[in-house]
Amino acid sequence: MYSAAVEHAPAVREETVGKLLVVDEERSVREGCRELAQGLGYSTLGADGPEQCFKLLDAHPIDLVLLDVKLPGTAGLDILHEIKQRRPQLHAIVMMGMSATLEMAVKAMKSGACDVLRKPFTAEELKRVLSEQAEELKRSKALLSEGSRLTSSNGFGPLIGRSPEMDKLYRIITKAAQSSHPVLILGESGTGKELVARAIHFSGPNQNKPFIPVDCGSLVPSLIESELFGYVKGAFTGANKSKDGLLAVAEGGTVFLDEIGELPIELQAKLLRAIQEKEIRPVGSTKRIPIDVRILAATNRDLELAVSEGRFRRDLYFRLNVLTLRIPPLRQRRDDIPRLTMHFLERIAQTMGLRRELSDEALAALVAHDWPGNVRELENCLERACTMSSGPVLQVADLSSPVQQSQTHAAAVVQSGPRIVPLADLEKQAIFNAIEQVRGDKLLAAKLLGIGKTTLYRKLKEYSS
Repeated sequence: MYSAAVEHAPAVREETVGKLLVVDEERSVREGCRELAQGLGYSTLGADGPEQCFKLLDAHPIDLVLLDVKLPGTAGLDILHEIKQRRPQLHAIVMMGMSATLEMAVKAMKSGACDVLRKPFTAEELKRVLSEQAEELKRSKALLSEGSRLTSSNGFGPLIGRSPEMDKLYRIITKAAQSSHPVLILGESGTGKELVARAIHFSGPNQNKPFIPVDCGSLVPSLIESELFGYVKGAFTGANKSKDGLLAVAEGGTVFLDEIGELPIELQAKLLRAIQEKEIRPVGSTKRIPIDVRILAATNRDLELAVSEGRFRRDLYFRLNVLTLRIPPLRQRRDDIPRLTMHFLERIAQTMGLRRELSDEALAALVAHDWPGNVRELENCLERACTMSSGPVLQVADLSSPVQQSQTHAAAVVQSGPRIVPLADLEKQAIFNAIEQVRGDKLLAAKLLGIGKTTLYRKLKEYSS
């Protein structure tokens, strides 16, 4: 039988869209498919059966397989299953005989095939599916290239961290950046939801278009409406001239709606209509304005609970929840704390002129702390320590009281055995300690904790109820 081991393609142009492996027992089919594929820019290889198929997969960076599932010595889709197990990211087009049923084709797609061709197929049919896959491969490679460009030893774009949790987040961000769908970013206060939104926008194809953040939790309802949708002259008292809404100003770009869970229920319907119909009606106007903008939204609230309680529209939730990103809290990625600490100390040195180092004991205390305010709390803690320290090396005593207590608690655990303290209790104690330390100044306490003032007031209300 013809050996695929020597069935290499003749020289083709250096720039190829990918490497194609044609697997079919008939030499005429292999050669015909390879000739057509080379005309589309593929470099090609051929195999006459499973054994040669897997040898070539192990030896070459195959991007796409054109596979006949009716090979001698194989049972149906077994070879496709084996290929996908070995190379999950590899694209596969399955060739089936005319006797194949629709059920078999569906099963092939569920098994990982990206398309199905029925034999005998025409050159135009083959050209169509190979051209579609060529475009898909170009997009995938561009995506990987962009991800590599933005990924550094410290993190991804503006984000710092190389823990497994963050590397997983970076991969999702890279994929989300290439789509135009809404994205819902979930995470606790201080985890960096706006940084994630910026990473999505500035690593996408519209990075040169506007990126406009809107804090839904800090604006009164009437102001949010006029900010998002705009208004016409005379729409209300003080409207001396018309103003474009941010959804129109960000044409072709991104609007980031932070704390979307705080958006009043009556405005949620208007936002839903704007997203669905891609148009807005300014306050006081009877005319609708078309918009072309991507919506990224973020919240630290449980939106599913808010939906069940009637505080958030179910239809808007599903519209925003096309893609979801969850940012891990800092306590779940402690390996990133040293890297974040060095990053913030370098920034403080550049902006404040205070160059400080960290003692081993102080770093251990930072790693031991649970950081209810997450990365923002860590940054504020280091800024305070640099300002208040009396020497170039930061000691445990220079850190905030909650961090010092975490170190004391960690040492006590080592001596007396493990003792589990509820996270809610640690958070409560951290808030009360901060307020006491700044003599009751709640705004300053919120800043030092790295949380918003509305979050602090809500927590205090919960503790008093």
